[in-house]
Amino acid sequence: MNLIAPLIAKHLREIYFGGNWTVASFREHLSDVTWQQAITSTHSCNTIAALVFHTNYYLHAALSVFRNETFNYHDKYSFAVPPIESAEDWQKLLDTTWQCAEDLATFVEKLPDEQLTKAFRDEKYGNYYRNLHGIIEHAHYHLGQVVLLKKIISQQNPLLS
Repeated sequence: MNLIAPLIAKHLREIYFGGNWTVASFREHLSDVTWQQAITSTHSCNTIAALVFHTNYYLHAALSVFRNETFNYHDKYSFAVPPIESAEDWQKLLDTTWQCAEDLATFVEKLPDEQLTKAFRDEKYGNYYRNLHGIIEHAHYHLGQVVLLKKIISQQNPLLS
């Protein structure tokens, strides 16, 4: 039976596209962020672009497991955001993020519930359930940072808004 996996997929979509319990999503909060704001560094924090890339990095990693691809993901590369030098570069990162979130949700909703307790690629990574919820929790954590950075950057640099 497939009851839990579709709920996890729904939860994943909600953090990226809206409709969740917290009434906050990446799409909503990034919809008016300019590429200049996205690359602005403040208070020694990661940039908004780096946080978006970072959360997307783990979507990519999970997708590689679902697609049975070579797994070549390491935490040390998770903040290696490519240069964002234009609105097009920023939009490309956002489009990739939306597509990865939807692709992963599509895989998850089709997952048989019994798969949720099985090893996620390797025993050392835990099971599917733990990894999928970890990705969602991780996204919520960094979305909070994005929201705060957006407010700080808008207040410090009103010309970028």
